[in-house]
Formats: sequence, structure tokens, C-alpha cells
Amino acid sequence: MNFAYFGELAALGTALCWTFGSQMFEAAGKRVGATVVNWWRLVLALIFFCIISMIVRGVPIPLDFPIHAWIWLGLSGFIGFAVGDLFLFQAIVVIGPRLSMLIMTLAAPISAILGMIFLDEKYSLLQGLGMVVTLLGVGWVILERSGRSATGNRKVRVVTVSGVLFAFLGTVGQATGYILSKYGMLIEGNFLEPFGATQIRIIAGIVGFIPFLFYRKIWSKVFAALGNRPAMGFMTAASFVGPFLGVSLSLLALHYITAGVASTITALVPIFLIPSVIFISKEHVSVRAIIGAVVAVGGVILLLVK
Repeated sequence: MNFAYFGELAALGTALCWTFGSQMFEAAGKRVGATVVNWWRLVLALIFFCIISMIVRGVPIPLDFPIHAWIWLGLSGFIGFAVGDLFLFQAIVVIGPRLSMLIMTLAAPISAILGMIFLDEKYSLLQGLGMVVTLLGVGWVILERSGRSATGNRKVRVVTVSGVLFAFLGTVGQATGYILSKYGMLIEGNFLEPFGATQIRIIAGIVGFIPFLFYRKIWSKVFAALGNRPAMGFMTAASFVGPFLGVSLSLLALHYITAGVASTITALVPIFLIPSVIFISKEHVSVRAIIGAVVAVGGVILLLVK
């Protein structure tokens, strides 16, 4: 498809999916726990992918993908879903989706750096400046003093070291998985279709997550969550817009634009979340937090400059 800005639009669609998905995952995580949510969202997403694969290929998994794709996309899924997202979802529960997604904007400069090193992607001096501006914007918000009283009935998010660390580790996993995904999808100069590629990542994430559940000995909580209808409702909807649709769109964006630029556009999530957490979640958002989010996203927008 030769459509101007198709890659950018796919990345924008990813940002919108992650905006809505992160809030639904937070709601489910408060009911059954972040680890349980992380497991069921992968299983539910895999069900969606198997249905699509049966319709498109006639088989439940993309067996027609080459071994190169299975190896590198599998590694990407393990790092991105089984490891990175485990930290990210814990961060969402601890410090909320807005701040977690703001820290996730660091995935853009990290992806750009990894893309330069491993994929020979090229970035200008102005784009390098964008990485620095992003770091400053995120740091401005993270270092804001928390615990001050909010006006009215609005909640005040307390910024904890553990929550920030969880979000940062999730960010590193996200960026690393993104780079590995692009490499795994590239076969003789052509890209594999994104739904099958995402399905392989999901399968690897599930396989990698199983030993962790045995280690934590929480299988009883995993199955008990099936009886929590509100949590399962949130997880089902979030699994569709997040790991199914959102991640597939993010891989589709890699067909047309660099990993750094794709990550840049998806970094709009914290801006999209601000009105939602103010009017729906009734969360207190300071002027400093809004300015910091705008600065951070402004920095990643500089990455779009050729």
C-alpha cells in the first residue's frame, strides 16, 4: 500500500489503543492483581489471534512464517511481554497509567539508539536533541514533590521509587522488543504481515510467563479471576485494543517508518491520558505534570524531523 503517512497513522492508532487499554488494565489490576492481568491479557489476545489466523490461513498459528521470524519474534515476545510488560503493569497499579505511560516515552530515544546500533538507522542532530528534551520532560514530572493535598475530591498520585523503576524496566523491555520485532519481521528486504508476527510474540510471552507463575505459586489466583466478571470484562476489552490491535498496529508501522519514529508517535499516550484521568478517574494533575508531559512529547516529536 502506497499511502502517505500510513506508517505514522498506524503508530497513532497504536497510541490511541494503548491509551484506552492502559486504563482498563489498571481497573482490572486493582481487582485481581497486575500479574494475573498480565497473564490473562496474553491468553485472551492469543484467542483473538487464533481466530484471525484460522480465517486468513486456515490454521490457528502462522506456521508459514520462516524459522528466522519465529526465533527473533519469539525472543522479542519474551522480552517485551513476559519481562517488560510484567514491570509495566506493576507500575500502572503502583503509580497509575498516566505517569507510567509518560515514563514509557523514553522508549522512543531508547529505540532510536538501539536502531542506530543494530539496524543501522540514521538520525539527525535535531533528533538527538529531541531525545534529550524527552529525558528532561520526564524527569521534570518524576521529580515533582508528591503527597500535596489536592482540591476537592480528586486523587493525588504518589510517585514512588519502586513505581518509577518498574516503569523504566518496562520501557527498556518495550524498546528492546520493538527492535527485535523489526529484525524478526524483515525477510529478504520485505516485511512479514503484522498480525502473524504479533501472534508469535504473544505465544512466546505466554511460554515465558508460565515459569514465573509457578515460581510465585499464584495459579489459584489466576483461575479465581475467571469468577470476577468486572475484571474479566476489563481484561477482555483491554486485550482486544492493547496486545491484539494496538501491538499489531505498532508492528505495521515498522513496515513504513523507523523504530525511533514509530516509538515517537506512540509516545503521545501520556498527552491523550491527561483529559481522561482528569474527567473520568478524577485524578489531580498538576500544572507541572501537564507541562512536563508536553515537553516530553515535544521532545519525541523532534525525532520526526528528518
